[in-house]
Amino acid sequence: MTKPTVFPIEVRGSAKQPLGMSPARFLRDYWQKRPLLIRQAFPNFQPPLQPDDLAGLACEPAALARLIMHDEKHDRWQVNSGPLSEADFAKTPESNWTLLVQDVDKWDADVAGLLEHFTFLPSWRMDDVMVSYAEPGGGVGAHIDQYDVFLIQGLGQRHWAISDDPIAPKAFRPGIELKQLAQFEPTHEWLLDAGDILYLPPGVPHDGVAFGGPCMTFSVGMRAPSQAEMTGDLADYIAEQLPDELRYADPDLKPAKVTGEIDRAVLERLKNALPFAAALRDDLLHDWFGRFITRYRNAQIPAALAKPLDLAALRKQLDEGAQLLRHPWSRLAWHQHKSACTLYVSGGAYQATSAMAQALCEQRSFTPAKKINANERNLLLALVNDGHLIVRKPRKRR
Repeated sequence: MTKPTVFPIEVRGSAKQPLGMSPARFLRDYWQKRPLLIRQAFPNFQPPLQPDDLAGLACEPAALARLIMHDEKHDRWQVNSGPLSEADFAKTPESNWTLLVQDVDKWDADVAGLLEHFTFLPSWRMDDVMVSYAEPGGGVGAHIDQYDVFLIQGLGQRHWAISDDPIAPKAFRPGIELKQLAQFEPTHEWLLDAGDILYLPPGVPHDGVAFGGPCMTFSVGMRAPSQAEMTGDLADYIAEQLPDELRYADPDLKPAKVTGEIDRAVLERLKNALPFAAALRDDLLHDWFGRFITRYRNAQIPAALAKPLDLAALRKQLDEGAQLLRHPWSRLAWHQHKSACTLYVSGGAYQATSAMAQALCEQRSFTPAKKINANERNLLLALVNDGHLIVRKPRKRR
């Protein structure tokens, strides 16, 4: 029986092999797979930037800087975004604060020189070198980065704790500007010295705290656009290339069997009309189109009720003969997917029954049947409170 391969989490670097191994082996065994601590990747490392210079850069109007202070006693975090001033630094305590400055490689050629050690990666993968300076106890709390990062210890010592547990909880703490983890239980802890590197792939919980004295860390971060960002940009790019006369078309249209339904034929037309629609799951394509096609072109949206009704109040008014009128700006469509039906109203989505969805699409003035289920009653209440249905009371006889 073949023994599983063991990948050490800590290695020692050298002048010839800063990664402690060849770049090919690092990419094969660690890149985007598992964390790695490299002791003395850069022997006798001298920081390319001094703390005073970093503070001066943080005061530049165009610099992306944050000054973060932690009230350890009350566990309160204060974030002051740049540009900073000398007065801001004068207010800092003796411990528990850190200064973060992004894109320092764009401002300082010596800092940019650090990137020469990472030429085994595509140049377009490089994002920036962020530099952090911290007094003892300074840090940003336990968090997760969604990109690869090489954390180069440049000055002093920093205590790092990470978790390589694949099922570690990743919920955020509420009410804190910094995206800190609500729970963090480290599986590995180290004290890094100048010249050490901690490599972390995306999604690894970690927490770094300055230890013993002033601390400086150079973070080489990778560019990792989200799928949402790339999809949005690609869609914008494609849209710019398409002439306006190319539009949704349905020359094969048959008389509608049921009012307002987004049926299978619509889906096939969308796949033919849109460049990458065929790659989407049918349920996603249906959901997008339902939201898109019910948004009015001038973005007019009915206003929600200032004082929402409760179910008892709505039921009382309906029992007294009130009707429900569709707001003139509300557009409706619906789609049945297996056992679930979704009613789309002005870009929003509501769970419905197909019977109720069809009735609302057919009738601008709607009187619900006496026997409707709880889910249908809740749907009508939501549409009334969101402003899509207006309650019209019956006229009083003179």
